[in-house]
Amino acid sequence: MESSPYLRLVPGQGGPGARIAIRVLLGVVLLALIVFPMMMRFAADLFWFNEIGYQRVFVTELLTKVLLFFIVGGVTYALLTVNLRIARRGETVVNVFTGQVPENIMELLERLPRLTTPVALVFAGIAGISATAAWMTVLQFLNGAPFGATDPVFNRDIGFYTFMVPALSLVLGYLSTVTVLSALLSGFVYLVRGDIRPPNPRLHLSPRAAKHLGVLVIVFLVLAALRIWFVQIPELLYSSTGPFTGASYTDLNARRPGLHLTAIVALLGAAWVAAGIVRRRVLPAAPIALIAYVAVGFLGRAVYPSIIQRLVVSPTELTRERPYLVNHIKATRVAWGIDSVVTRDLTGDIALTLQDIRANQPTIENVRLWDREPLLQTFGQLQEIRTYYDFVNVDDDRYVIEGRYRQILLSARELNTTSIPARTFINDHLSYTHGMGITLAPVNQVTTEGLPVLFVKDLPPVSTVALNVTRPQIYFGELTNDYAIVGTKQPEFDHPSGDSTVYASYQGAAGVPLTFIRRAILAWHFGSMRMLLSGDLTAQSKILYNRNVVRRAERALPFLRLDADPYLVLTDAGQLVWMIDAYTTTSRYPYAAALSDGTTYMRNSVKVTIDAYHGTVKAYIADAVDPLIRTQARIFPGIMLPLDSMPADLRRHMRYPEDLYRAQASLYTTYHMGEPEQFYNREDQWQVPSVDPARERNRNPFMRHIVMRLPDEQNAEFIFMTPFTPRQKDNLAAWMVARNDGANYGKLVVYRFPKQSLIFGPRQITNRINQDTEIARQITLWDQRGSEVIRGELLVIPIEKSLIYVQPIYLRAEGGQIPELKRVVVAHQNQVVMAETLDAGLSLLFGGDGRPSVVVDTTRAAPTLPAAGANVSATMLRQLQETYDRAIAAQRAGNWALYGEEMNRLGDLLRRLALSTPPR
Repeated sequence: MESSPYLRLVPGQGGPGARIAIRVLLGVVLLALIVFPMMMRFAADLFWFNEIGYQRVFVTELLTKVLLFFIVGGVTYALLTVNLRIARRGETVVNVFTGQVPENIMELLERLPRLTTPVALVFAGIAGISATAAWMTVLQFLNGAPFGATDPVFNRDIGFYTFMVPALSLVLGYLSTVTVLSALLSGFVYLVRGDIRPPNPRLHLSPRAAKHLGVLVIVFLVLAALRIWFVQIPELLYSSTGPFTGASYTDLNARRPGLHLTAIVALLGAAWVAAGIVRRRVLPAAPIALIAYVAVGFLGRAVYPSIIQRLVVSPTELTRERPYLVNHIKATRVAWGIDSVVTRDLTGDIALTLQDIRANQPTIENVRLWDREPLLQTFGQLQEIRTYYDFVNVDDDRYVIEGRYRQILLSARELNTTSIPARTFINDHLSYTHGMGITLAPVNQVTTEGLPVLFVKDLPPVSTVALNVTRPQIYFGELTNDYAIVGTKQPEFDHPSGDSTVYASYQGAAGVPLTFIRRAILAWHFGSMRMLLSGDLTAQSKILYNRNVVRRAERALPFLRLDADPYLVLTDAGQLVWMIDAYTTTSRYPYAAALSDGTTYMRNSVKVTIDAYHGTVKAYIADAVDPLIRTQARIFPGIMLPLDSMPADLRRHMRYPEDLYRAQASLYTTYHMGEPEQFYNREDQWQVPSVDPARERNRNPFMRHIVMRLPDEQNAEFIFMTPFTPRQKDNLAAWMVARNDGANYGKLVVYRFPKQSLIFGPRQITNRINQDTEIARQITLWDQRGSEVIRGELLVIPIEKSLIYVQPIYLRAEGGQIPELKRVVVAHQNQVVMAETLDAGLSLLFGGDGRPSVVVDTTRAAPTLPAAGANVSATMLRQLQETYDRAIAAQRAGNWALYGEEMNRLGDLLRRLALSTPPR
């Protein structure tokens, strides 16, 4: 038999029974590999959303995805089926080379009716699954709230670009894709049937094929014109052709006319093809129309704009781009919330006095002498207590303690199941279920041994101040990445107590009750047969999962972006509650500058709280005017609460969000320049200071929380602060604060130094510290003794309208893991001193006796002395030395009351020593 130019389809072997068996087997495999796991995941998610009370989020997302799947899949199936059925209609099929109908082609044609449905179903399934990813885009399009502001070019509300353009882009892109796919599949069918004949000497289409494919070309060209008009032209407002984000001179005066011309050519091409169908001359019309569309598009959207940019704009770029640069600056400021920044000018050259230091005592009392890393290491060594506890992070916060506004550092003692000595199902999921308590320390208090003073410590937590932890168990935290089962026959480990163990039973509201069916479903979901077979589970057992607080918030509120730093709050009732800042974002704000991930708009619109014991998730709307959160509130009514309903003890601990502040501070270094000429030339561009790039690792080491009294303000407050230096310069240019307290929450203020004054910046102060011979000598001496010297982060502390710099110096013994605070470096203007305490350093720097701010912990037991007549022991000598050292430290700190107490103790020790020494 002669070989055919067509592909031979080998018929399947076996009878109808074999084919039915194969189909059943394929169905079972599909059910086992895809449908069944999806149903198990669906059930597990449904249980969890019902538990936390967020069923509306789950149902809304699920229904939208299901509708999109069936609508898009159904439309795709219908369009492909119609086109394939049109293509396979007809009777005559001939071999284009022999004029005969080959046998294998007849076999393929017999199979075409049976292949149409599977092919259409496969592509419909792919389209439906792909469409489900756009569920939020569709809901925002249907519920979008207006921004109340318009773009400067087309004068449309910003909501048009944020909600409508993405939806139009998806719809038109989908229809174009289905049209192209229909043309390819139909063309293949026509090729097999012989309605399309290869060039011999020229390409030939049968009238039916020409008409059908011509209609598809018309549809494609019309869709292309619509896409240009409603998507690509509006998207010029995100262009990066010019020296900024947004429509530039070239975009509006060259590329936009090119797009208009391309759309017109597409419509004219569609009309020409339609005329070709009528005249039965589709073959020359359709290719020419497509070629013309591509050629005009390339010339009008790429070549011509490039020529205009190079020959017209570049020689006089600032003049041409000036009005569009104004649009960019204004849009960026509004989109990132830096248009409302208040600027205040400082003289900067004021020499501080001791009186200024005393007038700002709340600031001095809250200077943070403990860096997070050294403190985290110290907490780990002193307070982890057992190997399976971990401190993950240290958070800044503020509390009123004994009538004083104090900045503190707080860390949760979480359970790390990977460190449990015996890893078993019972230990991992039934017995070791929760962390225990917190460690809380003031930022500025140090013991005589150089260790932090702990206000809350130990197991169970013990407090030395008026902050009590009544519910210390942490079932939901940053390390709780695995599920836990409570209410079982196994006792839950609560905390160690000496050589014994204290057990507890979970009494919280969280957890999915484990009926037998739920046990089976969740055992499959978590891949744990022991969950199903364990005899330790009872009718009262509940399973807690999605316990990581970030993961929990992400699952409950999938339409929000979360801040990278959750922090723990101790409420007035002694309970532990996590707070997470959540953002609404978009990459569709016209003309606005974008972050590296494309975000052009960001608002901290929601504050999320998660109870560390009960797992309760609550979302509070913090920015009710944000159009994005108003849109989400329309989509998910009743899910988010007004901020006024947040308990007062939690509202007092709201912080300005860190991720947003970092973005705003970074952008403000450039966008504080409002004049186009100044902005274009970067005449006054700032930068975040850098001292040790290798150590800083792309972060801002000078951005930190401080309790201080701002210039011209009456009271100290909790602020988020960062300094700025001029670009490629080391002197200080300004500093920016985000206010956190009361009615001032959320306000951004920038304090600017005069350009003609030299205000030393962090790098210059660091160089002065390094050049100080006394400091260098002491550090070298420590290094030679084998100890590791750890230089803390340099603190920039605004005082009145000037600055002081503070740097803690830690010492870690060779082979040790506990850093001890040994010295404090203080600098002001061109003076640098180093002392044992901050007070001593301030006294050396400004004169006088100072006032104690770094409190030396004296809460220790009275010395135990040997009885009279006993021999002098090493214990007595050590007590003498320790008492003398404390007296000298108090003297240097100017704490004369403590100095007197220690000298009295020293006198008592010497008198007892005289009595215990035998006479000669």
